[in-house]
Amino acid sequence: VDAPPVNIGWDSHEPVDKAPDSLVRPGDGPDGNYPMRARFEQMIREAQISITEAIEKIDGKAKFQEDCWTRANGGGGMSRVLKDGAVWEKAGVNLSVVYGSMPQEALQAATERGVDRAKGMAPGERVPFFACGLSCVMHPRNPHCPTMHFNYRYFETDGGVWWFGGGTDITPAYLNTDDMKHFHGTYKEVCDRHDPEFYPKFKAWADKYFIISHRNETRGLGGIFFDDLNDREPEKLFDFAKDAVNSVVPAYGPIIEAHKDDPFTEQQKQWQLIRRGRYVEFNLVYDRGTVFGLKTGGRIESILMSLPETARWEYDHHPEPGSPEADIMDAFKHPREWV
Repeated sequence: VDAPPVNIGWDSHEPVDKAPDSLVRPGDGPDGNYPMRARFEQMIREAQISITEAIEKIDGKAKFQEDCWTRANGGGGMSRVLKDGAVWEKAGVNLSVVYGSMPQEALQAATERGVDRAKGMAPGERVPFFACGLSCVMHPRNPHCPTMHFNYRYFETDGGVWWFGGGTDITPAYLNTDDMKHFHGTYKEVCDRHDPEFYPKFKAWADKYFIISHRNETRGLGGIFFDDLNDREPEKLFDFAKDAVNSVVPAYGPIIEAHKDDPFTEQQKQWQLIRRGRYVEFNLVYDRGTVFGLKTGGRIESILMSLPETARWEYDHHPEPGSPEADIMDAFKHPREWV
């Protein structure tokens, strides 16, 4: 693979002891030409702090470790990772601000309608862009506690095109209908506060997006997912993204609290590890954020933070018919409505 240009290479991240007050370039601040850049960064910084504090409280043992880095041409990031917790084997919440230029095919990989984004550009010409996002994956130890992922991001190309993307989704190893009603119900309420069409549309989008095509099954039990959102004032979409990211803990926390001390067998643990293997397959082959990060020379430790510490690939594994494993497998093959 051709290495990205030096202005945004895999080794262009300078570790710093403390992140600056803003990672956005001074001219892009609230009073500059691009006011949404600094606003979105501030909003996700606050969310990163509140979410990690809430998760530490539930875990009760481990603390998030923060790494900060900057780049010479502007931007940088803050990774917060918790490992070896009482509840979570690994949990990470990463913030990044990126200024760069990407090949047109990276833009296509990063968006739903990538083709339009490079209009008017000569073939082979790189697209200058700004991206700011907060992404998270949490892998609990207990097989009765689901993995959770979210990502909320804001993109602008220097041509003045902007859009929001994101979503929150859940990946259990065992099906608990009440938990799914709670998780999906929380996000339906969030969506309904902004547009009654959002939940049905974004729930279906998540079911479609999180498909592991080579397995013909979904990675988990969905949630909401949206991309390329720019069909109304940026202000309204900003409010929606803010509401959604701040609903992560109310949607997910109670499910973990309910199951973190559930007893489990070795066989249930093995099944959880097999499902984590599927998680890895999706992330390395299909995930837009991973593909985008690798194509634009993002910080590798942050990009691969989403992978679990342990996973399993068992040859030609099939769950016993009629078992709880077979039940959830059916939900992975045929997405269900929860609310």
